[in-house]
Amino acid sequence: MKRTEQPVNDLVSELHSARRRRPRRYLASGTDYWVFGIAGVLALAFIAWGFASPAGLGSAAGKALDWVITNTGWVFVIAATVFTVFVLVVAAKSFGRIPLGKDGEKPQFSTVSWISMMFATGMGIGLVFYGVGEPLYFYMSPPPETVGGQTSAAVGTAMGTTMFHWTLFPWAMYAIVGLGMAYSSFRLGRPQLFSSMFSSIFGEKVVHGWGGKTINILAILATLFGSACSLGLGALQIGGGIQSVGLLPSVGSGILVLIIAVLTAMFVASAVSGIERGIQWLSNINMVLAVILALVVFIGGPTLFILNVIPNAVGSFIADLPEMASRTAASGDGDMAAWLSSWTIFYWAWWVSWTPFVGLFIARISRGRSIRQFVTGVLLVPSTVTLIWFAIFGGGAIGLQERAERNGDMGQALARMVDGAPDIDFDSVLFELLGALPFPEWFSIALMGLTVVLIAIFFVTGADSASIVMGALSERGAEDPSKKSVVFWGVSVGAVAAVMLLAGGDHPAEALNGLKNITIVSALPFVLVMLLLCVALWKDLSRDPLVLRGKVAMEVLEQAVDDGIDRHEGEQFCLMTRENSIVAASAPEAEAEEPEAPVDEPADDGQQAEAREVRQHPDADLEPEGAGR
Repeated sequence: MKRTEQPVNDLVSELHSARRRRPRRYLASGTDYWVFGIAGVLALAFIAWGFASPAGLGSAAGKALDWVITNTGWVFVIAATVFTVFVLVVAAKSFGRIPLGKDGEKPQFSTVSWISMMFATGMGIGLVFYGVGEPLYFYMSPPPETVGGQTSAAVGTAMGTTMFHWTLFPWAMYAIVGLGMAYSSFRLGRPQLFSSMFSSIFGEKVVHGWGGKTINILAILATLFGSACSLGLGALQIGGGIQSVGLLPSVGSGILVLIIAVLTAMFVASAVSGIERGIQWLSNINMVLAVILALVVFIGGPTLFILNVIPNAVGSFIADLPEMASRTAASGDGDMAAWLSSWTIFYWAWWVSWTPFVGLFIARISRGRSIRQFVTGVLLVPSTVTLIWFAIFGGGAIGLQERAERNGDMGQALARMVDGAPDIDFDSVLFELLGALPFPEWFSIALMGLTVVLIAIFFVTGADSASIVMGALSERGAEDPSKKSVVFWGVSVGAVAAVMLLAGGDHPAEALNGLKNITIVSALPFVLVMLLLCVALWKDLSRDPLVLRGKVAMEVLEQAVDDGIDRHEGEQFCLMTRENSIVAASAPEAEAEEPEAPVDEPADDGQQAEAREVRQHPDADLEPEGAGR
């Protein structure tokens, strides 16, 4: 039953090396002109293409999107599940105790500010844009081969499908990048670069050479186009709010570009002011505005219906999760493939395209928290808030729609079926919901104005964090990138969105769809990169001193128990520890005389029975039950 000491010696040697490991000195300041220059040239070339030939750009983007969804849709489906399971396993294992920083380091931000910044950055603008329209759309037209539309069963399916798209799975994608970056930077002392997380796989030479530069360039471009797309969507929805309030009869490209210019100036100013003064301040204000708006809709809308929707949504999500997580084009006919390309696969690709900057930003604000705290906060807290948000806005819209259908008063309905599909304008359906609530006209207009402000701040909190991350990526991972770099990338985001709107002419939404398609296509290589990141992160965490120390302690304890069982021949015994001085014999003596193994005998009358000493470890003394007390 005697165990070998070799595993302990190997673990101790590895632990000793890990504890003596010192962070390398990196050139962590100054612009990386190769990364900055190549990313900037590619962005300008893309803008020029969109300005010169918007139709050609839209056609190429559409063809690329069709290929990605048709041929690699299964990759997104499998990867989304892998990411979610991976972060849950990491948090549940002993890895969960590892701090994202030095031992004993305190969190940089309060928990409330941390959650608000994380939530607003991750998908704040998306929640406002899709909060009403998506659940209402699924209620009227559920996923193929599920339930009939506009029925009581469709309510649960609509809310469960929406939760699937917006809760655990997307935040797991953000968590992987955020966890990898926070651990790599704050625990191991590596630069805050996307490429630095792969050092355990490819080595320092590759990740700080052209391989790493390529990864960082792709991360900058994905961040740039994803932020520009969101800016365009936010501008369109603000334009819809201006029309709903009655300030303007219509909103054309000129007004939308003006909106973009104002938003760009706001988020650049916020980004330049720094995270503590800018983003944290805006995030806290936005959280208050969002709560006020949600409370007003909850009280003024179908309150009882909304309360019933919450447990229904959770139950439907849990019950339908295996089916939703395994849907592919092979699950049904052509209708299923078309539906997946428009919804689930599109969302997975969009979230992946946001991971470079959302994950890096979450890492920046999570220093000092444990991995278990990080995963719990990133997965569960935003998911819970998202559930409540969609229940209030989406559930409220379904309740009003169902009431109108039951009463046969379609004039009060928010949407109608046209040619077999819901006729829902996502730009303005939120304002239509607010206008349908039983409030005075002046209050409804004020509520719409508050919503426009909410949309603007939600975008600003996301875009300014993107500007800071792009600045950091182009300055060798600098924790505080220069203001010139942040301003350049912030203005670039606004320029990309504005030029694409102008290139679209009378139909700016088409230009944004082209940009959106490019964003999705760019997500494909990032899926493969993130799968590799899971491997790299697991290797790094497995070699953390805290984890190795636990393994050494367990191995020594198991050896001591084995020795005790052999020595006392089945009698009860207890373990005690003491520190012994170890004097190593010289090499000639060790070769000349081999020590005889001690003979283990049970301890009598309070005598201590000593276990065989393991070199480099505290001694584990074994005593019969009651001896030495």
